[in-house]
Amino acid sequence: MVRKINWFGLVAGIVTLVMLVLSLYMPWWQLTIGQNLVKINASPVYMNFGFFGSQFTIPLIWALNVITILTFTACGLLMLIYSLAPTKPYAKQLLQFSYRKPLYTLVAFVVILVAVVLGLRYFGVSFPLNGSTTLTLPSNWTLGTTVSALVSGYFELPFWFAIAAAALCLGARIYHGHILQPLIKPEATANPTATAATESLS
Repeated sequence: MVRKINWFGLVAGIVTLVMLVLSLYMPWWQLTIGQNLVKINASPVYMNFGFFGSQFTIPLIWALNVITILTFTACGLLMLIYSLAPTKPYAKQLLQFSYRKPLYTLVAFVVILVAVVLGLRYFGVSFPLNGSTTLTLPSNWTLGTTVSALVSGYFELPFWFAIAAAALCLGARIYHGHILQPLIKPEATANPTATAATESLS
């Protein structure tokens, strides 16, 4: 009997773990203002802020990052276990847990990021999601003085791995239904003529 493997899930588990390792060293999205004046490293796994070259983290955000790290680790490992045994009684429970978290985390990250950027634009501060521009602060913020600085926002490599992991996890969920389909062998169609001849002889 040929062993069934969910190849989408197998690759998804590997990509999720690779994405997690990369995210420990690189942000999903980075914003820099001026030359090390302000730097924001945004990621569900590790997020920090920099002012004048000094980096710091907020304890509450750090705690959320740790939870996300543990969640991604569990998702990647459970997806690998599921993929190698997708027909086991416990397989569906493993899949339901492991495929949703990367997808939901990615969607939540993008929604929050876009909401922050659009919210700042409402107050007259424009940040690029991907690219560079010159930021000019509103005059009422600077007591009539014009303050401008180069602003750059870029999605880093872990973000694209996160998209790939989420897509593969979704593919694993869809392919799971195909794996569970029973193998139906086409029945041999009886020859009507031969059947009639046999009946007449009997």
